[in-house]
Amino acid sequence: MLNKLVWRKSDKQNRNLQERISDVTGELVPKHIAIIMDGNGRWAKKRAMPRVAGHHEGMKNVRKITRAANAIGVKALTLYAFSTENWKRPKFEVEFLMRLPEEFLASFSPELMELNIRIAMIGEMDSLPEHTQKAVKKAMDDTKNNTGMVLNFALNYGSRSEIVSTVQQLVKKAQDGEIAVEDITEDCISAHLMTKELPEPDLLIRTSGEARLSNFMLWQLAYTEFWFTDTLWPDFDEHSLLDAVNDYQKRSRRYGGLKGE
Repeated sequence: MLNKLVWRKSDKQNRNLQERISDVTGELVPKHIAIIMDGNGRWAKKRAMPRVAGHHEGMKNVRKITRAANAIGVKALTLYAFSTENWKRPKFEVEFLMRLPEEFLASFSPELMELNIRIAMIGEMDSLPEHTQKAVKKAMDDTKNNTGMVLNFALNYGSRSEIVSTVQQLVKKAQDGEIAVEDITEDCISAHLMTKELPEPDLLIRTSGEARLSNFMLWQLAYTEFWFTDTLWPDFDEHSLLDAVNDYQKRSRRYGGLKGE
């Protein structure tokens, strides 16, 4: 696995990375990491390149971070790839973004199988272009029997829309007599969200210096640890991920209580 992780690095970098991976593995590794991948456009602008070049570079970085997360024992990695608000961007940019899943999943598929990684998605699938749906569904089907880390893409996803949809489902069930109003608890709501098969995120990372949630997993992030960095997403490498995990491991998660009292 490490051989896959450290390709194209010097021997010194490889040794350093492997040592750091060994240092962070264990019980304190976050089971679920969620990442808001921000800064692709600014990365391209700094290099006098079109915004889409930044998105393409960011896509390539997903492979690197997926390998690293898998190597340290993360069980689920959720990546905010395209929000419901991103449709407001220029048509050419949106069309380019909708082609990236095809390229990424086709090229990464053999390694996903080798690493036993399962592809999942949260978001409104039916509103995506047919070619994007086809690529995502194929990847999900091809990897459905894999039992390792879940690589979960938030694609055409908006948390408020998800919560509204969940409320509507529960209201209808109550109206149809399937559940009583008293049955609608926090656990019940969680069990009807798009993330119902995943643990709630332990760690949220946002790149590029922004410090907001941008309509991402508002319910699920209630007790998540946040880690913000000025690093733009295409420059966020394995060491950046390990920095975030190292910081997470130093924190005391009390969930509103007092540890040791």
